[in-house]
Amino acid sequence: MTLSSEKSMNQIQHKFVQVQGLKLHVAEIGAGPKVVVFLHGFPEIWYSWRHQMICLANAGFRAIAPDYRGYGLSDPPPVPEKTMFGDLISDLLAILDFLEINKVVLVAKDFGAKPAYLFALLHPERVLGVVTLGVPFIPPGPSQYQKYLPEGFYISRWQKPGRAEADFGRLDAKTVVRNIYILFSRSEIPIAAENQEIMDLVDLSTPLPPWFTEEDLATYGALYEKSGFQTALQVPYRSLDEDINITEPVVEVPALLIMGDKDYVFKFPGMEAYIKSGKVKEFVPGLDIIYLPEGSHFVQEQSPDEVNQLILTFLNARIWS
Repeated sequence: MTLSSEKSMNQIQHKFVQVQGLKLHVAEIGAGPKVVVFLHGFPEIWYSWRHQMICLANAGFRAIAPDYRGYGLSDPPPVPEKTMFGDLISDLLAILDFLEINKVVLVAKDFGAKPAYLFALLHPERVLGVVTLGVPFIPPGPSQYQKYLPEGFYISRWQKPGRAEADFGRLDAKTVVRNIYILFSRSEIPIAAENQEIMDLVDLSTPLPPWFTEEDLATYGALYEKSGFQTALQVPYRSLDEDINITEPVVEVPALLIMGDKDYVFKFPGMEAYIKSGKVKEFVPGLDIIYLPEGSHFVQEQSPDEVNQLILTFLNARIWS
């Protein structure tokens, strides 16, 4: 990390917001009425947005990134196995109310796309726009992918209570995060053989992606050492079929989808056709889609300057023009 970026990291403030009996961690930098809230995926935490937060703050925006309940520095819920996406949406509303923020743009990565879009549908008066990376809007309803993918599909494995816990439990938290970063930055869906676990798909000698440093890994490792993976396995993987009562799933705000062409998500059955045929725009009519030719599933950490520019252009052209 360069001296200037280290100085910028030091300018990120950390606070705790009391929400529904839990202390939730919120990272924040920048000031003013133009507020952007970042929602992380898995195996991420607020830190995965470090590059975007610093860039937006320098451009005059207020950037906020919470850790979901049970992730990072946020308190675990009392009964992690009962946590659902609905809780993340309620937490976000409570955080905005606590910080007295009326309207925001949501920027979300990976499974964070789901609470971001659901929040926009349930609280349209609070959302000016939505940007998602790696995952498009997917209409609410039961997940279908398991029907088409083998038993060793990582989501199927992680949905079985106890299976992922035993798999992850053989390793320290840092190694689990390392393996997931390596696996999920490839362009194939992680699928284990019948007698193999997901963690066994990565050889210990495999290097980290070049854009992810040992220092980054140590930061993630320490935070997952603290939080464990219990809530992270519950949300998203074990609550994908939660019934959120939305009858008209059409998102009316301006939206942007950033996809790396080498993102493994394109290999999900039907996903590439859904995005590239424009069917996704039936649900998000104001959607722009941008593809990054070399992009993996972690584009915001892999190509921060490019992603920062795309987000800034979207904010300046379509939200606060």
